[in-house]
Amino acid sequence: MIAGFGWPSIFFINVPVGIVTLLLAYRYLPVDRQRSNTDRVRFDHVGTLLLALTLAAYALAITIGRGHFGEINMILLGASAIGAGLFILVETKAASPLIRLAMLRDPVLSAGLAMSALVSTVMMATLVVGPFYLARGLALDTALVGLVMSAGPLVAAFSGVPSGRIVDRFGAQNMTIVGLIGTASGCFALSILPTSLGIVGYVAPIVIITSGYALFQAANNTAVMNGIRPDQRGVISGMLNLSRNLGLITGASVMGAVFAIASATTNVMTAHPEAIATGMRITFGVAAVLIVAAIAVALGSRVLIARSSRTGETT
Repeated sequence: MIAGFGWPSIFFINVPVGIVTLLLAYRYLPVDRQRSNTDRVRFDHVGTLLLALTLAAYALAITIGRGHFGEINMILLGASAIGAGLFILVETKAASPLIRLAMLRDPVLSAGLAMSALVSTVMMATLVVGPFYLARGLALDTALVGLVMSAGPLVAAFSGVPSGRIVDRFGAQNMTIVGLIGTASGCFALSILPTSLGIVGYVAPIVIITSGYALFQAANNTAVMNGIRPDQRGVISGMLNLSRNLGLITGASVMGAVFAIASATTNVMTAHPEAIATGMRITFGVAAVLIVAAIAVALGSRVLIARSSRTGETT
């Protein structure tokens, strides 16, 4: 679409798709159960406002400046840190908090949120770095770049349901680690494979990364949502979504910066193909390290859960 109609077309196509989705949701989603006024929980307006302002400051801090981290970025980053502190303070005193901070003491939930943010950061690297590598490193035209880039999402889509069945059969904790190992292996492969392998050398690791990501998503969501009370499912789902979006925002900025620095160029569009390839390898080397950190979080969570279970049995 970009090759034929220009970049605005990829946003325009979302309009009819969004309208169809809205109509389907209105037609087929079950009607919400009506509650009396006495059953309704008050909404945390102050906490919501603080969270929105904090996230806005953080997003602006790591995206504005065209790659240069200056005074405005520092001010915004400081504002987001202060906002986070105020949000925590307000939530501890609110009668009906937006997020019950005590829930974060659950090792499954806290580990799931941390892993989700780390993995999303890495997945954003495939979207940020991939097009530059394919266009500049492998000299592919726009349409072919789009076709190659579609391999990852297609694999993730088709492996979603099988991943869910695998998680149901072998357990969420085990499959979380297996999915992370697959994602780390794909990132490591991209960090060492030579440019001479061409499109195959890029697509094969991407297939491994995205299939591992699909398995991780199914396992992590299952582990986090398992045993959640019905009245908490919306909040927990929102927290998972927040962690993913924070990872995507961070990945777009941080992994993009790693790629630019590793490419040793001020203008990626005019950089030498070998410099682009070097930047891609280093970026996915960093990505592999982040996934290893996620694996460490998963293993640490298992230890805490096992220790808690032993303590409960002893008691």
